[in-house]
Amino acid sequence: MTTPQEKFQAAASALPLVAILRGLSPAEAPAVGDAITSAGFRLLEVPLNSPDPLASIALMRQRYPQALVGAGTVLNVQQVREVHAAGGQLVVSPDCKPAVIAETVKLGMISLPGVMTPTEAFAALDAGATGLKLFPAELASPAVVKALLAVLPAGTPLMPVGGISPDNMDAWRAAGATGFGIGSALYKPGKSAAAVGDDAQKFVAAWQRLVRA
Repeated sequence: MTTPQEKFQAAASALPLVAILRGLSPAEAPAVGDAITSAGFRLLEVPLNSPDPLASIALMRQRYPQALVGAGTVLNVQQVREVHAAGGQLVVSPDCKPAVIAETVKLGMISLPGVMTPTEAFAALDAGATGLKLFPAELASPAVVKALLAVLPAGTPLMPVGGISPDNMDAWRAAGATGFGIGSALYKPGKSAAAVGDDAQKFVAAWQRLVRA
C-alpha cells in the first residue's frame, strides 16, 4: 500500500500543486474531482469551512486512490482526528499550531501548516511538519521565499498560497518555491466542472513550462 508520505513525494516530483476546493459540496465532488485529477492534480484539499467537507473527503479518498486527499482550514486537534477518521491523508492549516502538526504526524498524515516568518517556519518543522505553506502569499513576495530558504533545512518544501495564477508562478519558482496551493483561480462554488478542468490544465501547462525552462 502506498503511504501518504510516498504519495506526497510522488506528487512533489510530478506536479506539486495543491487543489484548494473551498466551498465544494459532496454532490459536486465527483465531477470536479474527475476534472482536476484528469488534468494531473494529485493533491486535493477540501477546507473544513466547506459544506459537509468530511463527506467530500471520504468520497474523493475512495474515488481517487492515487491522490493525496485531505482537509484545509484545520484549526485544532479534534479536527485532525475527524479528518483522519474520514480517510483524509493531508492536513493543511492557515496557521502554525504545534499541537495540530504533532497530531497530524502521529496519525500518519501529511502536515502542511501556514507560516509567514522564520520563527513560525522553524516551529512548524520542529513539530514535525512535512512542508510549509507560505500564507497569505499576497503579503509576501518571491524575495521572502528566497530569504526563508536561505536559512531553512535544505530540501524543505515551501509552497506559496494566495493569489497564485498561471501567469505569476514563474517569479515564485525562480526564488525557490517548490510548489503552490491553488484556490479560487481553480475552483469556486458555482463554477462548472468543465471550466475547472480547463483551468486545471492551464496550471499544469504553466508548471510544466517552468520545470522545462
